[in-house]
Amino acid sequence: MPIERSTRTGGDAGTPGPRTAYVLLWFPKPSETFIFNEVVNLWHLGLPLKVFTLYGALAGDLSPEMAGVQVPVERLGLSGLGRLIEGVWWWWRRDRGLVLTLVREIAIRRWRSLEFGGENLWSFLCGFHLARRFLQEGIDHIHAPWALGVATTAWVASRLTGIPFSFTGRSHDIFPPDGALAEKMEAATLVRAESEAALEQMATAAPGQRAKLVLTYNGVPLAPVGPAEVAMKPPVRLLAVGRLVRTKGFGHLLAACRCLAKQQVEFELTLAGSGWLDPWLRLLVRRLGLTGRVRMPGFVTHDRVGELYARSDIFVMPSVVSPDGNRDGLPTVLLEALLHRVPAVATSISGLGEIVRHRVTGLVVPPADPEAIAGAVTWMIAHRAEAVAMADRGRQRVLDRFDPDKNHRRLLELYGGVRQAAGP
Repeated sequence: MPIERSTRTGGDAGTPGPRTAYVLLWFPKPSETFIFNEVVNLWHLGLPLKVFTLYGALAGDLSPEMAGVQVPVERLGLSGLGRLIEGVWWWWRRDRGLVLTLVREIAIRRWRSLEFGGENLWSFLCGFHLARRFLQEGIDHIHAPWALGVATTAWVASRLTGIPFSFTGRSHDIFPPDGALAEKMEAATLVRAESEAALEQMATAAPGQRAKLVLTYNGVPLAPVGPAEVAMKPPVRLLAVGRLVRTKGFGHLLAACRCLAKQQVEFELTLAGSGWLDPWLRLLVRRLGLTGRVRMPGFVTHDRVGELYARSDIFVMPSVVSPDGNRDGLPTVLLEALLHRVPAVATSISGLGEIVRHRVTGLVVPPADPEAIAGAVTWMIAHRAEAVAMADRGRQRVLDRFDPDKNHRRLLELYGGVRQAAGP
C-alpha cells in the first residue's frame, strides 16, 4: 500500500532550513528554559518548525512568555493511546517485517531502570504514530533535545520513514548511558552535545561515531541586566536555584550552612525550586537549626528569578554524582547568576567546570564537601573585590560562549547539513 506523504516539502527556497519536528515529553516545561529559548529563537529565525510532545500540557509554573508561546505544538498523552495503537496497526499492514524488527531491536531490551524502561516503551509506541504524522506534515528532519525516550521516538520514526534524525545529549540522559545510546548515535545523522563533558561521555559510549558529534552550547538570553550589588554585608545573601533532587547536592549546602552558623557567620540562604526532595530538605533545615536563616520559596518562574540574582551576594551550585551515575549537565541557573555578576561557588561535576574555573571565574569545591563549601563562602565574604572580579570574568565567559543569536544560527547551519547528508 502506498505511504501517504504531504506534498509540502518544508525548507523550500525562502526558508532557512528543513521543516523540522522537535520531539519532547513536555513543552513548554518550566525547568527547561534552555530548550524553550532554543525552539522559540529558531522559530523566530524562520526555521519551519513544529513541536510534538509525547505527554500532555503542563499548566502550572509557566512564565507569561511560556504561557503565550506561539510555536505550533501537537500533544499526545494518555488520551492519545488509541492513536498510538492505530499507528502501530497502520505500519503493521504496510511492513510487518519492519515492525517486528523494531520490536526486537528497540522495544525489548534492558533499560537502565524501570522508570526509563516505561518512558522508552511509551516513546517507542509514539514513534509509530508520529512517523505517520511526520509524513503527513512533510517533515524533513526530526530532532530530539534529549537522548532518552524522545530520542527513541525519533529513532523509530526515522527507521519507518527514512527521515533523518538528530538528538542532543546533556546530563541524566547520558550519565549513565541508557541501553541504546550507542545504537541511537549510529542511526542518527547528527549528535549534539551541550558541553565538552557530554561530548566525551558520548564519544566513549560509541567511539566509532565521534565524527557525528558536535558541541553546541545552549543560548542564554543576554538581554541587558544590571549587575548584582554584591554588598557582602551581614547578613550575606546566599542563593541556590534548581530542582530539589539528589544530583543538586542541596543537602550538602544545608550542612555547609550549619558550619557557617557554628562559625557565627551572619547569612541567609534562599533555596528556590521544587522537587521530590522538598519535604526532606525542609525537615533538614529544622534539624540543623537553620529555621530563620533558610528561606524556601518553592518554584520561581523564569520571569521572576532575575530578582533573586539581583539581590544576592553569592550563588552556590553544590552538584554531586548520584550512586547510579546521574549528574547535572550545564545548569542554566549558573549561567544566569554569572550574567548578573553574582560570585559563584560550584563543584566541577560534568559541564560546571567548563564555566567555573577555580580562582578565575569562581571558586571550585569538591562534591559532597560541606566544609569546603562553607570555606569558599567565607573566603568570598572576606575577599569581596576578588570575588566580584571573578564574577566579571565569569560573566564575560557566558557572553562569549552562550550568545543565543550566534549559537542558534549555528543550529540552523547544522540542521541544513542534516538534510544535505540525507540526500534528495
